[in-house]
Amino acid sequence: MSSSPGSFARRQVLAGGMAVAAGVLLAPAAALAGTSDPDTEAPDVQDPTTQGSATNDAAASGARTRPFGRHGSPAHRLHERTLYVDAQGRGDHTTVQAAVDATPDGPERGWTLVIAAGTYRETVTVARAKTGLAFVGATGDPRDVTIVYGNASGTPKPDGGTYGTSGSATTTVQADGFTALRLTFANDWLRADHPEVTATQAVAAKVMGDRSVFDGCRFLGHQDTLYADTVGLAAFARQYYRHCHIEGDVDFVFGRATAVFDRCALEILPREVTFRPYGYVFAPSTAAANPHGFLAARCAINGAVPDASYGLARPWRPGSDPTAVPMLTVRETRIGPGIDPATPYVDMSSGYHWQDARFAEYRNFGPGAAIPVPEKRPQLTPAQAAERTVRTHLGDWRPSIEI
Repeated sequence: MSSSPGSFARRQVLAGGMAVAAGVLLAPAAALAGTSDPDTEAPDVQDPTTQGSATNDAAASGARTRPFGRHGSPAHRLHERTLYVDAQGRGDHTTVQAAVDATPDGPERGWTLVIAAGTYRETVTVARAKTGLAFVGATGDPRDVTIVYGNASGTPKPDGGTYGTSGSATTTVQADGFTALRLTFANDWLRADHPEVTATQAVAAKVMGDRSVFDGCRFLGHQDTLYADTVGLAAFARQYYRHCHIEGDVDFVFGRATAVFDRCALEILPREVTFRPYGYVFAPSTAAANPHGFLAARCAINGAVPDASYGLARPWRPGSDPTAVPMLTVRETRIGPGIDPATPYVDMSSGYHWQDARFAEYRNFGPGAAIPVPEKRPQLTPAQAAERTVRTHLGDWRPSIEI
């Protein structure tokens, strides 16, 4: 996946004020089988940077004196399985990774890390044994809590070689049952700062576990921002992203997971290149045996980019799985003018055509959802759409969490 120099505003990663803490009960996912009329009702997309934005002096003062908000403190824990992270030393640990390491392997019940407002410049790995772990942003505003680092695929490693795409990830989640509420995952590596690097994939989060939930989170980067993956070809990891903000310019949502994006905001960032399309939103690599790949339901795809300058998706067949049959469904979603309506899908490799992938749409609207060339925009029938819903993708799992 090639790219060219562009720009990334670090203030976008780090900006944000305090906000009143949001609730921490995530209700079970609804079926969302297409009950609303997209021609008369906009998708229920809530940008997590504006939710709970009743910011005032009192709220900011409370956050300073009570860094963990309503979520207790080391002296008054929510429960015995709660740890507190604060870069200023008011919690149990000053780094997220130290807190992750302090939780037991294979716990009978999951642990919770409450993370105070701050910028945590570190790489974080949640190993497979850390099942049921939850990250909770203490203020309820994802702009206040940022886990960020700046490696790219081509960044040299101290011990030789380069990191590669997976190794570039700021946060890697291998464990099942992971949950993140109201925080930001970012990779602030900039192409313009490293013209000598040609492998410019820079992952903010690589998620591999089954039953992973992200509610009201932000994922910031440029190329390959969110890697929704699995631990192996035979693992059909289910991941649920609700009311999240995901941004980038090239393949910024990619991987082979069964990933549901429910009422998310997908923001296309400008890219300084001389060819079209400038980049792509999705690059799924679904295993052939997996009946469910990516699903974007009632989302919004926008960006301050030239009209018809980006593609919606291209199918990725990684070298580790040349038999992949990428799958993507986009339904009841507003697609802005930045997506080329005449050519929304393109091939990634000459040996595999997008028509051979499992790409389909249903009842989308907006300038980028126009259908000037029907054969280039495969549409589902109502009967087919009933088989590609949030419920069918998640199966017997109903995402929920109580902290």
